[in-house]
Amino acid sequence: MTMRPIRVLGDAVLRSPAETVTTFDAGLRDLVTDLMDTLLGKPGRAGVAAPQIGVSAAVFVYDDSAGHRGHVVNPTIEIGAETEEDDEGCLSVPGLYFPTVRALTATVRGVDQHGDPLVIEGEGYLARILQHETDHLAGRLYVDTLRGDARRSALREIRAASWSRA
Repeated sequence: MTMRPIRVLGDAVLRSPAETVTTFDAGLRDLVTDLMDTLLGKPGRAGVAAPQIGVSAAVFVYDDSAGHRGHVVNPTIEIGAETEEDDEGCLSVPGLYFPTVRALTATVRGVDQHGDPLVIEGEGYLARILQHETDHLAGRLYVDTLRGDARRSALREIRAASWSRA
C-alpha cells in the first residue's frame, strides 16, 4: 500500500491543468493504485486527483461511501442545471470547509486504466465529488468558486492557516 502525501494550496501542480493520459500501461495502473490507497488510507476521504499527489495526469479516484467507488482517466463532465449549496472541503485546503454551490447531477465520461470507456452518473454527494475532482484536473480548487462573504472568509482563514505559511 502506497499512501502518497497530499499537496496543499500553494503548490503549482494544483493550479495547472493536468496532462491528458495517452499511455495505458503498468505506470498508469500503479498511479491508480496509489491514488486509491491514498483515498482509502484515511477515513472520511471522498476523492483524490493525481495533481493532489504531485502528478500532472488527468486521473482521479472517488468513493462516496454508498457503494460508488472507482477511478476515471481523461474525464469530461456534464452538469445539470439545478444546484444546491452545501459545505465542502478539500484535502489540499486542509481543515477548512465552506458553503459551496454545485450542480445536483453530474455525468462524467472517460476511460478506465485499460482505456475502456466508462460513464458515471451521479446525484447529490456523488455529483459533488465528480465536480470537485474534475475541477482539480483543470487546475481549479473549490475555494475558487466561492463568492461574497464565503470567499472573504475562506481567504482570511487560508492566510491564517499554519500550512499556508509553510
